[in-house]
Amino acid sequence: MLEPRDKLQTVDPVWSRIRDEGNKAVRDEPLLGGLIHSSLLHHPSLERALSYRMALKLASGEMSEQILREIGDEAYSTEPELGAAARADLVATLERDPACHRLLQPILFFKGFQAMQAYRVGHWLWENGRRDMAYFLQMRTSEVFGVDIHPAARIGRGIMIDHAHSIVIGETAVVGDNVSMLHAVTLGGTGKEDGDRHPKVGDCVLIGAGAKILGNIAIGECSRIAAGSVVLESIPAHVTVAGVPAKIVGEAGCSQPSVSMDQMLCDCGLKE
Repeated sequence: MLEPRDKLQTVDPVWSRIRDEGNKAVRDEPLLGGLIHSSLLHHPSLERALSYRMALKLASGEMSEQILREIGDEAYSTEPELGAAARADLVATLERDPACHRLLQPILFFKGFQAMQAYRVGHWLWENGRRDMAYFLQMRTSEVFGVDIHPAARIGRGIMIDHAHSIVIGETAVVGDNVSMLHAVTLGGTGKEDGDRHPKVGDCVLIGAGAKILGNIAIGECSRIAAGSVVLESIPAHVTVAGVPAKIVGEAGCSQPSVSMDQMLCDCGLKE
């Protein structure tokens, strides 16, 4: 029997809020009751719900929902960081995406969040030597969500990918914590070279829609990459870059661009 202290340690405010939101959503829209119950309310934890949701979305004639769910359950049960990262991604989406008003929305409806959680399970597989299965998850995530993240890429917590159409993140890419990016972003290489060949993105960076960051270059923390930019050289921290090829056009304009989500250039102290 749990002592009072142990009971306090099992409280999960994120999951409790999601369940409250789910019950209200069923009352407001009964036709979604089956979806919300099967995806959220029937599960004892956020981790189990995420595993179910991933399996449901990625299952195909080549791989059953049951097998994928078993893989997800194993990943979440043996690696607590996956659940912690998912919670950080949820909160980041709620705080930064003006179209997100409830924590249940990313789990049910936002493919950027769902693709990121599938990547995280795929990365766990990769790190545990199950690389063919990791490639399979990468393939299905790309087919279903239009998000292609190599399972070897290293990505931190608190990631928000808005719209998430045509996202590409390469094998040796590194993305820090609390990064935000919009659709059609590429973190890619510059040719056929092997080895360490992809960008290293620091914490709290904002990457605008359609931006391409290419090569083994460093993007300094708390910087902004303007929409449509092509970044071919390393950039320092706390700056804004724009153009093709991208050049520094001013300061970042705030301490955490990925949180403020301000993509306008007029306030960043433009250089001559």
